[in-house]
Amino acid sequence: MKPQDILVYLKLLLWKKGRWIVSDLAKSIGLSASETHGAIQRGKKSGLFDPLTEKPIKPALEEFLLHGIKYVFPVQPGPICRGMPTSHSAPPLAGKIVSDEPYVWPDENGRARGQSIEPLYPSVPAAARKDVELYELLALIDALRVGRARERNLAALEISKKFKSL
Repeated sequence: MKPQDILVYLKLLLWKKGRWIVSDLAKSIGLSASETHGAIQRGKKSGLFDPLTEKPIKPALEEFLLHGIKYVFPVQPGPICRGMPTSHSAPPLAGKIVSDEPYVWPDENGRARGQSIEPLYPSVPAAARKDVELYELLALIDALRVGRARERNLAALEISKKFKSL
């Protein structure tokens, strides 16, 4: 599994434009068609993607995110930089957690300052700017990857709510 696989699966969960094709999916999240195709193939092997429905398997993906992502793709806060808010500093957790340590994805177009958190993939900030729902899911995943127990618990609840509504 590669980190961009998560980006592909989340975008497919949120896909509302009818049937998708690899090139359109790839363009929407800033990946190449070959990277996107590879993610889908790895998802089939790992049991996270159903080749019949051509969609991620929600219960399996949710289980992986809630219980495995912090071990497979861990992250440590880095230096202060300008960027796009993530984790508890971004919606939907921003209003629920007060912190003196904002987290951001380094991004030259970002307007916030905080400790840098490396995104799952370099194209994450650009993809998140295009899709608010994707942004919220990616920020919640970062809360699972970097947060303390309270942030992780709130993020897990929010992810479960979002997955039920998809």
